Amino acid sequence: MKAQATKTVRYPIGFKLMFIITGLLALALGAITVLVSTLVSIDVRVTAENTNFQVNAQAAQAAESVLSVNRSAVLTLLRSLRAVEMESRRHVLLDYFFSENSEFAALTADGQTFINSGFFRVHETSSDPVYSYLDSRNDYLARAEAGETIIINASDVFKSPMLVMILPVSRSLPSQAAAVFFSSEKLAQIFGENVNLSYMVNGDGDILIHPDQSLVLEAVSYRDDPFIKFTRARGEKQLQNLYTDSAGHRHFGAYTKLPTANLAVITTIGYDIVFEGIAATTTRNIWLSAGVLCISMLCVWFFSKTISDPLKNLSAAAGRVKNGEFNIALQSKNRDEIGLLTSSFVEMSRGLAERERLKDTFGRFINREIAEQALKGRLELGGETKQVTVFFSDLRNFTSIAENMSPQDVVGFLNSYLSRMVKCVTKTGGVVDKFIGDAIMAIWGSPVSSGNVARDALSCIRSALMMRVALTEYNQSRGSNNRPYLTIGCGINTGDVVAGQIGSTERMEYTVIGDTVNLASRTEALNKPFNTDILITENTWNLVKDFIIAEEMPNVSIKGKEKPIRMFAVINRRVRGDRRVKPATLAELRQHLGLPAPDLSSTDVQAVEKKYKLHD
Repeated sequence: MKAQATKTVRYPIGFKLMFIITGLLALALGAITVLVSTLVSIDVRVTAENTNFQVNAQAAQAAESVLSVNRSAVLTLLRSLRAVEMESRRHVLLDYFFSENSEFAALTADGQTFINSGFFRVHETSSDPVYSYLDSRNDYLARAEAGETIIINASDVFKSPMLVMILPVSRSLPSQAAAVFFSSEKLAQIFGENVNLSYMVNGDGDILIHPDQSLVLEAVSYRDDPFIKFTRARGEKQLQNLYTDSAGHRHFGAYTKLPTANLAVITTIGYDIVFEGIAATTTRNIWLSAGVLCISMLCVWFFSKTISDPLKNLSAAAGRVKNGEFNIALQSKNRDEIGLLTSSFVEMSRGLAERERLKDTFGRFINREIAEQALKGRLELGGETKQVTVFFSDLRNFTSIAENMSPQDVVGFLNSYLSRMVKCVTKTGGVVDKFIGDAIMAIWGSPVSSGNVARDALSCIRSALMMRVALTEYNQSRGSNNRPYLTIGCGINTGDVVAGQIGSTERMEYTVIGDTVNLASRTEALNKPFNTDILITENTWNLVKDFIIAEEMPNVSIKGKEKPIRMFAVINRRVRGDRRVKPATLAELRQHLGLPAPDLSSTDVQAVEKKYKLHD
């Protein structure tokens, strides 16, 4: 029995176990990581927003307090200067004011400019810009005279942190607006560097206070900042929102509008900074999960080997059983379902071995296919009508040959001859029905069939042609005076028969009966008067005439048949194309077989008249 091609396992059980278990574990770990990260992120966000809002409120409150004090101090000074008429006393008052408020650099009011020379001396900067600073800022003065307090950044002019507060004063004064120059260092202390970045802008979006002094000294404007534009558009006094800056970075921003000078204090913290700890924790969790998954995969892999290896052995053993090897020696160390399956498989293989021995022994006495059907319980007492092709063969002059042999030699000769003939039957899908001495009866179409009557008939003729070749080779190996040249006659007929188990419940025999069988037997006998080796009836000829070369013989009247039967001598198979085969005629065939052409006119019809009558 040919070994079948080894089938590969597309999805090994170890892979499935690893995929399922690690998948579930990864899903669980991933879900836990996501859930924890999400919940913690929510808590951290709420905490960060509250903290950011509180820092902003505190910075705004402190800034408003400083600005209110400065504004009140300036207004008090202006009222005091207005009440004092003597110039000397006014200078004393100014000197006292500047000494107590060292962050003030200068004051412009009533058309006069008062300079705190100590301020400029300490900061090592010039006071000259004070006199000309407001000359180009009439719009601010006009707004102040209309009642608006304005604070602008003058640090870029003085090269030092300097703010200018332009505020309205009493209408009884000659001028309705005053300007005070003061240092922003005290305010800058409120907005010191921290995780939360706080800064202050005026109504135009110009930076007044910022931890980054370079932005203050350069008087950078934030009027186009997305968050400032958002807050100005909303017009609320206090709010908080998550926004994206012009660089594409996200921030939490808190906003508080001050009552003084339309100022705003803004506090921001980076989104990435808020969730930096969570990201680091999530990364650690992911690495931890990856480590757990790797360890789990190793554990699952080694565990799966305890399942997959026994199953592989079982699969290999099943392949051996499939190829007809039933002596299987398998031992399983597992005391689980796999071990039980292995033990059951070994017992099954032993049962199959016993069944195969029985079938082999049984098949020596009957046809193997019939033995298969009987073992499967598909053959029952009774029969059914089928259309089959029946074959009979007979060895010529067997009686005279057997007279010169001992009984042992006769049996050995028949076994050698019949083995070659039976092999031709089985190769073409036929079933040997019985041996009648040296004669063979075979069937194509029952109990097994190709499914096509014409194909079964052609297979039968192929078997007969193979017997012709096999017998020629057999003669060449044994022909001598003591071993005479052998010839056979084959008769083939196709038709309806009754096929089935015939006999009793104690002993049955599978066979076919009917007129088709009788005609096939009588057709075989006609090979003697016709000097042919293979004869077929018209029934078979009509099915295979396109595939064989044959010559029609004289019609034969058979006892019990009203009409003469047409007979055909099979010469060879027909081949495609123009290629010529030999023998191609009946004359060539008789020459090949060493048979003379018969003289049918002088044939002794009386010897066969009980069964046949030949027609010219």
